[in-house]
Amino acid sequence: MTSTSSSPDERARDGQDAQSKEDLELASAYVSDAQYNRNIFFDTSPPAVRLYLLYNRRPAQVLLYFFIVLDLSLAVFEEPAVVPLPAWAPMLAELLCLHVFALRLVHYAKVIPRDKFWKDPKNICMIAILALTLADMIIYGALHAAGCYALRWSRVLRPLLLVNVTEGRQLRRAFRSIRNALPQIFSVFLLFIFSILIFSLMALKLFSKRDLKTSDGSPYFSNYADAVFDLYVLVTTANSPDVMMPAYDASSAFAVFFIVYILVNTFIFMSVFLAVVFNNYKKYLKEEVRQLVRAKRHKMARAFAVLQEHRHQGGDGEPLVSRAIWSRLVRLVQPNISHAHTELLWSVSDDRNRGAVDKRAFVQLADLLNIQVMTLKSRPHPLGRLCPAFYRSAPSRLLRRLVRHRAFAAAYDLIIVINAVFIGLDEDKPSVGNAEWAFLALYLLEILLKLYVVEPRSFFAAHRFWNWFDTIIVVCALVATVVNAALESSGGYTSRQILDIVFILRVLRLIRVVDSVKRFRTIINTLIRIGPAILTFGQLILVVYYVFAVAGMELFKGRVKFYQDAGDPAAADCGNPLLRGSAFARLGYCKNNFNDVLSAFVLLVQLTVVNQWHVLSSGFAAVTHKAARIYFVLFHITVVIIIVKPFFWSTRWTRATCTPSWRRRSRSCGSAWRRRRRRRTTTWWTPWRRATASGPPPKQSRATNPSSCSKSPPKGIERWTRCCSACSRPTRSRRTSTSTPTLTTPTETLPIRPSAPLETFSAVKCDPPDLPPTSTPPLLALVHACRSADIDRGD
Repeated sequence: MTSTSSSPDERARDGQDAQSKEDLELASAYVSDAQYNRNIFFDTSPPAVRLYLLYNRRPAQVLLYFFIVLDLSLAVFEEPAVVPLPAWAPMLAELLCLHVFALRLVHYAKVIPRDKFWKDPKNICMIAILALTLADMIIYGALHAAGCYALRWSRVLRPLLLVNVTEGRQLRRAFRSIRNALPQIFSVFLLFIFSILIFSLMALKLFSKRDLKTSDGSPYFSNYADAVFDLYVLVTTANSPDVMMPAYDASSAFAVFFIVYILVNTFIFMSVFLAVVFNNYKKYLKEEVRQLVRAKRHKMARAFAVLQEHRHQGGDGEPLVSRAIWSRLVRLVQPNISHAHTELLWSVSDDRNRGAVDKRAFVQLADLLNIQVMTLKSRPHPLGRLCPAFYRSAPSRLLRRLVRHRAFAAAYDLIIVINAVFIGLDEDKPSVGNAEWAFLALYLLEILLKLYVVEPRSFFAAHRFWNWFDTIIVVCALVATVVNAALESSGGYTSRQILDIVFILRVLRLIRVVDSVKRFRTIINTLIRIGPAILTFGQLILVVYYVFAVAGMELFKGRVKFYQDAGDPAAADCGNPLLRGSAFARLGYCKNNFNDVLSAFVLLVQLTVVNQWHVLSSGFAAVTHKAARIYFVLFHITVVIIIVKPFFWSTRWTRATCTPSWRRRSRSCGSAWRRRRRRRTTTWWTPWRRATASGPPPKQSRATNPSSCSKSPPKGIERWTRCCSACSRPTRSRRTSTSTPTLTTPTETLPIRPSAPLETFSAVKCDPPDLPPTSTPPLLALVHACRSADIDRGD
């Protein structure tokens, strides 16, 4: 009877648990979208939510990118091929990739409403790319089997898969910013082209009838098309002063024409063009950021609405999320999160110690999860456990003190400088070879001494980049040197490749000096932090390069050939009589061709650098048609003017806009930074604060009574931070670098490092005199958490 009477209760409890699990899964999907800025309107039914969580799993995304890379790399094996394979092999691999992309698209269609799926342009593009590629494969296979000429025109569509997959949010945003800026750019570009056409007409009238010759004997400004191309190249300064010299030799007065042209087009129009590109890119980028922030807040608000419960405290009935539900949600979003990390995030969120968080604190969870927190545990050295008497003896303590001393690092910096001198000497001398063995022994001794002082797991921690770098370089150099010495002693075989590796590793050892100079270390850390932005830029360049490389291979393959034997008569004109006597052949540019995808990429890099790009374009125009110059001009405009230059300016601008949310109301971004810097320099203590969306923190006062800190620990993190700021200067943990702020819990020291290049988080460690040992130290003051880091994430 008892079991029968309790079965309805058990069923009700099971139903509540199932409902709670479904709510947590839905909320975790919203929080995960907000964390990674995925603006996807998925179906909220429980089966669709589970499919959506599976869709966003890291293994599925890695597998997708693996097949995208495989699909792009098929150009290495297709004609014109670097590694020739039968025609059916690349097509079979591409068919497998198409099946994977189609399955991924079907999976995505199952998790979002049907009307949303068909209204999304990237889904339509994906379907069109898959259909066109499949049709091209069928046509190409039929023509190839019949022995007819076939063209794989669908290869130019492959990089578009990288843009239109769901995970390509950053790349789509970059292309969208460029697309939105094109209408404003077009008017300035037309005026710029009009100026070149006018100057070209003047040049044709001035120089065509004077029988002037260029340095290679060709007519000087003999027709209008050549005049337009030469003057456009002059804007890039690639043919300066060569294009000017025939006219300048004829009369010094003609120099005025070229000087005015350079001033108007190179220094004025190109600067205005770049400014218009950058300003429009900046304007649309700001709008993208606003949309991302709104989408993130909307996602977090919906997650809060799913999990909220009402508690009547003082009759207000404010909706809250309990600590138990919050902890389960965090573990569901990040399964590998540690308990100390979870406690740290909760202490930041629950600043009122209520055991629950309101909506204002809950919406900050996505930003808190983006903060990279590393746990530094204090572990005893293995030698201290195995042989404590020896490890704690006076000589051992003296040795450890010497290794930790600054003079030890300075001595090895001097050794690196001396090693650099020996690297520049002739390696064939026995003294130099013996010196290299001595340097390797010294570097190995340094690593062993550091391992003697520092616990090995701490020495090889994930964030100890320079320790890993030193060890890998030294060990690889030792192995390569031993192998090379063994081959040389055998007398039967010496490998130049191994010797080259030894030389490269010797030079790489010199990079260790970067870690010893603070300014160098700051620059390297900055480059590492802007890595995501550089990665997005690299993907953008890869897409454009791939399209132009495939188009160039179809247009120019086999037109220019490179011969390893310089004595071959065909090597003088690159295998094409049309290049005989041209600057392209005289300068030895025969290897700059479109005969395979790797050579095409190398040539495009040379065109991006701009130097001598007119010689390269003229060579391919000579073997095809003068209209081929259009290909190279389009590449220069697309890559150099529209993509490369605005990218570096936009990176600089986005760094400047990294301000707290309560400072974004300021009319001038720079003035906010100046005010913050002036406030820091006028006080003897640093006003560590936690920026919130509700407004600026209260002003600090130097007149705060320091004795109030020792009476009783105040409630709330913000009050305690104000008290600590007035009592004493904030301190940092000695166990970490001074450039790495730390947060301290009762058991662990947690250094905070930003997970995005534009985020800046700081923390303060306060040691109150009367802090009870059972209370959680409210030492947290996350400062100016820059929401502009969302620029590098989102759909």
